[in-house]
Amino acid sequence: MRLFAAVLPPREQLTELAQVVDRLSHLPGADKLRWTSRPGWHFTLAFMGEVEDELLPDLHARLARAAHRTQPFPLRLHSGGHFGRAVLWTGAAGDLDEMRLLAERADAAARRAGVPMDEHRRYQAHLTVARARDGVDLRPFVDALTPFEGTRWQVADLALVRSNLPTGGVPGEQPRYETVATWPLGGAVEPPG
Repeated sequence: MRLFAAVLPPREQLTELAQVVDRLSHLPGADKLRWTSRPGWHFTLAFMGEVEDELLPDLHARLARAAHRTQPFPLRLHSGGHFGRAVLWTGAAGDLDEMRLLAERADAAARRAGVPMDEHRRYQAHLTVARARDGVDLRPFVDALTPFEGTRWQVADLALVRSNLPTGGVPGEQPRYETVATWPLGGAVEPPG
């Protein structure tokens, strides 16, 4: 199954972002963006790709350990940016050092469980809101996202999410995301193993 570790913002914070994205969707050129599915909004910590079933028990144990060793931390959705001419995102503010640490621990947990991971690079917290096609200028969208300051929340869980890619061949069809497991951060009891 296709998996990634993630931080899932609460509904209230996603509603705040949705209000901003609704305004963005009325800007010139918005019809040339492929907007991401709101039920799927998340901060990817470690993308694992296809994971063999026999690796899952060890992966779950190692992710539980990673969560246990990481303290809950404050976060809020914040501002915006883009990667090249292809991805429009909102960022995060708060304890980004703790979030990076959680991302590194999730990546290490997957590697130690035998999941072949892509080349490691420095983590940058971002939540993708749209993907561009046809060379759309993302700057007006970034400018509109820049003043966005979401309400703070306490990140309390590490989630393992399954990505179900579209299979229907319908234009614009989005992946579906399913939370497979969650582990509390800074757990009171050391997980077995």
